[in-house]
Amino acid sequence: MTSAEAPTAALVLIGPMGAGKTSIGRRVARALGRPFRDTDKIVVRDHGPIPEIFATHGEAHFRDLERAAVAEALSAGGVVALGGGAVLDAETRERLAAHRVVLLTVAPHVVASRIHGDDRPLLDAEDPVERWLRIAEERRPLYESTAHVTFDTSSGPLARVVDDIVAWAQSVPTQETP
Repeated sequence: MTSAEAPTAALVLIGPMGAGKTSIGRRVARALGRPFRDTDKIVVRDHGPIPEIFATHGEAHFRDLERAAVAEALSAGGVVALGGGAVLDAETRERLAAHRVVLLTVAPHVVASRIHGDDRPLLDAEDPVERWLRIAEERRPLYESTAHVTFDTSSGPLARVVDDIVAWAQSVPTQETP
C-alpha cells in the first residue's frame, strides 16, 4: 500500500462504561466528516447480544471477540468508540499506539443515571454504581497510560465536549498506520 492509499490514524474514544463514548463519538465523527464505528456494535453485529455472549461463553471469550472488533475498526480509520474493557487487552493497547486516543471520564454521581436500566453484564451482580466505581478504578491506570488527552463528560452540554474533542483532533497531526 502506498502512503497515498494508507488510512490515517483513527481517533479513538476510551473510558469507563457510561462516559458517553458512543454518543460523543457519533457527534465527533459527524463534525469531522469521518465514519464512526463502535466496537461493541461490531461484536453484536457479528456474534449477537453481549449479555448472551457473557452468559453462554464468559468474559474471556467476549474479550477475544472484542479484540477482533477493535482490530477491524482501527484498520478502517475514522472515529472509533471502544468498549470500556477493551484496554485490558495488551494487543489492543499496542494497536492503539498508532492512533490518537481520547479518554472520556465521568464522575460516579453522574454515571448512576447513565447506567440505570442498562443491560451491562459486568454490573449485574450487585449495586451497579459500586461495581462501576471498582471497575473504573481498576482500569484507570490503563486508560491514563493509553490516552493522549482526557475530557470529562460529567457536566455541561454534550456539544461543548464534542467541540473540544474536535478542536483537539484538528490540532494534532495524524499519522499513517503501520
